[in-house]
Amino acid sequence: MSLIRDWARELGFSQIGVAGVDLASAEPGLAAWLAAGFHGQMDYMASHGMKRARPAELLPGTVSVITARMDYLPRDTAGDWSSQELERLQRPGEAVVSVYARGRDYHRVLRARLAQLGQRIAQEVLGLGHRAFTDSAPVLEAELAGRSGLGWRGKHTLVLSRDAGSMFFLGEVFVDMALPPTEAAEPHCGTCSACLDVCPTQAIVAPHRLDARRCISYLTIEHAGSIPEDLRALMGNRIYGCDDCQLVCPWNKYARRSPLPDFDARPSLTGRQLLELWAWSEEDFLRHTEGSPIRRIGHERWLRNIAVALGNALSQGAGDPADIRAALQMRMEHPSVLVREHVSWALGAGAKAPA
Repeated sequence: MSLIRDWARELGFSQIGVAGVDLASAEPGLAAWLAAGFHGQMDYMASHGMKRARPAELLPGTVSVITARMDYLPRDTAGDWSSQELERLQRPGEAVVSVYARGRDYHRVLRARLAQLGQRIAQEVLGLGHRAFTDSAPVLEAELAGRSGLGWRGKHTLVLSRDAGSMFFLGEVFVDMALPPTEAAEPHCGTCSACLDVCPTQAIVAPHRLDARRCISYLTIEHAGSIPEDLRALMGNRIYGCDDCQLVCPWNKYARRSPLPDFDARPSLTGRQLLELWAWSEEDFLRHTEGSPIRRIGHERWLRNIAVALGNALSQGAGDPADIRAALQMRMEHPSVLVREHVSWALGAGAKAPA
């Protein structure tokens, strides 16, 4: 294992572990979550059934899972980064993109490096069968991470590490070789409820239980249709993802910076004004989001999200209301019914704002 750890570090991973493939004890919780409808429109969560908890069904022959953690805070992140991010939420005219999405698409980064790790191991163990996954297949990543010692499932449902908080990505390499499992992580949230208390939409309905249908990350990324009206004002200026539950987590004082340039924040996605991003044509959107996870939502949902944020800015009297109204009016004839609906709402939400 020490050799595998060395290879993993060379590839930019901060920690690796090993878990077995018997996740039967996690199946009741997964089934209950799906039965409650908490997965929203993420039909793929239900369509795979219990395969998510059965690695050997996903990749026949799998007997061990190598888990990997990759930290993603940009290299130039300041010491008081969480305070700076919370301050962004107090500037209604600024567009807030989740920290993880300001750089290169993590799917590409992790998948390529996990594949390299598997290949390195296979060079030492001839005939080894292996396959890399990162948030791209029905895998219970958090469960495997906890069992292999990468961290425990926080009350916000994200994986937490005593050494690195939660600002990291997870990936796995399924192998058909039995490896000694690493020690599981113990939970250390105690009585803290900061993440539950701060959630703008109260999507964390109970410790370790998230209703994705209310989560801003889900609404701005996974949800394809109209955003429920009762949640729009609560979204504030968050246009892609939401980090609130992580920003207030005490363990994230230990969050680590990535050594890789891939996760450095793009200037076009960091600290920009809503009106600037609202003005992007589809060609602008595609150019600025090339190689970014944001591109997957498309220009239509991008405009939907920003329209909501602009409506919230209007209602708070941020910036020049006349400029915001004029910009919104320019999209009133947009070909998309979805965009037009949210523009109409935004203009109505700001109707009482000072002229």
